[in-house]
Amino acid sequence: MTPHPTQTNTVLSQQDLLEAGLNRGPADNPPREIPRLIGMDLAALEAMLADWGEPAFRARQLHSWIYVHAVRDIEAMTNLSKGLRNRLHQDTRLGQLELVDKQISRDGTTKYLFRLQDGNVIESVWMPFQERESTSICVSTQVGCAVNCGFCATGKLGLKRHLSAAEIVEQLLYVRHDSGQPINNLVFMGQGEPLHNYDAFIEALRLINQSAELGMRHITVSTAGLVPQIRKLADEQLQLTLAVSLHAPDDDTRNRFMPINQRYPIAELMGALQYYYDQTHRRLTIEYILLAGLNDSDAHAQALGNLLETLHCNINLIPYNPIGAEYGFKRPDRLACLRFKRTLEAHSRHKVTIRLERGTDIDAACGQLANRHQAPARS
Repeated sequence: MTPHPTQTNTVLSQQDLLEAGLNRGPADNPPREIPRLIGMDLAALEAMLADWGEPAFRARQLHSWIYVHAVRDIEAMTNLSKGLRNRLHQDTRLGQLELVDKQISRDGTTKYLFRLQDGNVIESVWMPFQERESTSICVSTQVGCAVNCGFCATGKLGLKRHLSAAEIVEQLLYVRHDSGQPINNLVFMGQGEPLHNYDAFIEALRLINQSAELGMRHITVSTAGLVPQIRKLADEQLQLTLAVSLHAPDDDTRNRFMPINQRYPIAELMGALQYYYDQTHRRLTIEYILLAGLNDSDAHAQALGNLLETLHCNINLIPYNPIGAEYGFKRPDRLACLRFKRTLEAHSRHKVTIRLERGTDIDAACGQLANRHQAPARS
């Protein structure tokens, strides 16, 4: 009989990084070079253009071209003077993401592989939902990830560095331009732990909300459970949705594939989630990946219902998306997933759903982002 997979506790060796998400040494910071327009808010654009002797209304025009129209070429900013466009070409760059691979799933989901200025790569995923007449984008916040959840391909990369706010925002703007459609919903569920890169995440969030004009209630951030950052985010009192990767109803089970649980066990996490609701009055989303024979029994379903009894939340069940047989995890069959859902509903007052799968054929589904389609090196 094959034993259940057990995840080694590599996250604890990076405890200094995870403890507060604030200890960012020089190696963690993205490179700085020529000014990039994407990432500058209206005040920064006004200050720059004022230094150039341009009237204030030009900054508002430029701001609109960058964040509302999401253009990819300064020459497309047709209501700016030729002289100003030339100056922008000379002294700034619009953005920095380089598209190196694009895959389209049978269901229309599109995965983008972007190269950054330092040669690192990240992935973003665009999802059209025809039945809802809406679109969503899933963006990355780090190159790799330090949390190292056992079932997640990104964790196998390790953490290479944090993304800047501009690199986060540009993913949304690039995909909006490329798809030719407005983005209705944004999820911070790509590569990386958003709350580990807290400052850049918050800066990107405010730019997207205030400049790209996407309402907070259309934004979801997912976390593996960094308790101090959850409390800090609660104090921001933003109207976004917080999704929490729980994946087990007890510490013994969660420790096996989520090393972060040894730093922030479930009781601590639940206290932080209750605090988040008390501060924001926003219902949480509990994410629960179903792993065959590991966390999908009737007993697990009952325990999960009991654990979440007093929390204001919805529960999203996610059948495991394979990332490689060598990791030892298996996906439950459809009947097992439905049985777990029914048992949980019988022991819970919460809404329970099974997540609609998107992009599994191009490794774009939950837990599958790992930069597998690497771009050739620059010549």
